[in-house]
Amino acid sequence: MSDYAVVNPATGETVATYETFTDAQIDDAVARAHAAAAVWGRTPVAERAAVVRKIAEGHRARRDEFAAIIVREMGKPLAAALGEVDFSADIIEFYADNAEKITADQPIDILGEGTAVIRRAPLGVLLGIMPWNFPAYQVARFAGPNLVLGNTIILKHAPQCPESAALLEEIYRDAGLPDGGYVNVYATNEQAATIIADPRVQGVSVTGSERAGAAVAEIAGRNLKKVALELGGSDPFILLSTDDLDATVQAAVDARLDNNGQACNGAKRFIVVDELYDAFVEKAVAALSAVKPSDPTQEETVLGPLVSEQAAINLQKQVDTAVAQGAKLLTGGTRDGAFYAPTLLADVTPEMDVYREELFGPAAVVYRVADEAAAVALANDTSFGLGSYVFTTDEEQAQRVADAIDAGMVYVNVVLADSPELPFGGVKRSGTSRELGLLAADEFVNKKLIRVA
Repeated sequence: MSDYAVVNPATGETVATYETFTDAQIDDAVARAHAAAAVWGRTPVAERAAVVRKIAEGHRARRDEFAAIIVREMGKPLAAALGEVDFSADIIEFYADNAEKITADQPIDILGEGTAVIRRAPLGVLLGIMPWNFPAYQVARFAGPNLVLGNTIILKHAPQCPESAALLEEIYRDAGLPDGGYVNVYATNEQAATIIADPRVQGVSVTGSERAGAAVAEIAGRNLKKVALELGGSDPFILLSTDDLDATVQAAVDARLDNNGQACNGAKRFIVVDELYDAFVEKAVAALSAVKPSDPTQEETVLGPLVSEQAAINLQKQVDTAVAQGAKLLTGGTRDGAFYAPTLLADVTPEMDVYREELFGPAAVVYRVADEAAAVALANDTSFGLGSYVFTTDEEQAQRVADAIDAGMVYVNVVLADSPELPFGGVKRSGTSRELGLLAADEFVNKKLIRVA
């Protein structure tokens, strides 16, 4: 059986399978991307931007088709899948709008006579290794800025998303990229390693697990290739004060259940000061218990299945182990196939496995802390450092806590506020790079110095 297959997690049905590429097909993909780089990198910026804009238009034109595929492949609720396609189009359009800014010369004030500028030039062929949890969005934030820069893309999508992969290749091709400008490959991990090692390939970006990131980084390092890593997270949701507890609890629940709980930057640890803890827990349990996993094809569905039954089994094991080690199960903890009930654990201590783990599904841990200092210390007591959320009515406290948190992103009094212009990325074991915003265009680019006497 092929490694690439559409297995509907809501039903368990294998909808379609796709053949893994042969080694000859992989070599052809690299050759095409390499040939295209010579053309695309010398295409005027305005012309590149026009093609990238058509890629955004292609997403919008095939919005319903794309969203239905995402629902089928990984169980995302339909409304969320439609939103993902829309957001992906917005991201790609952002880079088309900012093409001139991204590629503009950067003058340097020099000590001697003459001039000096930093001129941004493409590196060439890039490999993107993308995950299943955001089949459209993850690709958009990698491909958008790099195509504007003049790089070409080889894209290895997750084995669960072959239909998304095929549709994306059509959208990019139909926008007018040169042959090889964007190439989809159904590659094995071993073939991906071969692509990274190929001297025609200049860099690799991976979004996925720590294990995947470490494996890719090792291969890239051996071959002296630029690598960008966007990995996991165990983001804290810190509640220090609020003038609307109901709205704050709903924000916490929304930040945990987004994408069926399968978002790297989902709020996975609720950290609540003592005076608000009991009321927060009561309301959070009620809000989580009210959400019932249901058919993802219905627009009113909030929570669909996990990506697979095995993913739900893995989450169940983590929750069961936590309870066996002394954690208190406040709600949830039940599984039906790939569907998992919203779950909240309390009384978790550093000795328990779940204290250090990422819960990738609709499950969270709630902690009681004495004060701001204790909240920050607990928030930072993790190997991850992706995002974080701080809720407080004290503006000075918000800035103080934001400065103290070891994370790539801090959102104050807001959740689910990602936007094309805002950089996304983490520190520690959450990654090494930034995507989205103008910073994304600094990852795979030759910042060439031109000094004229």
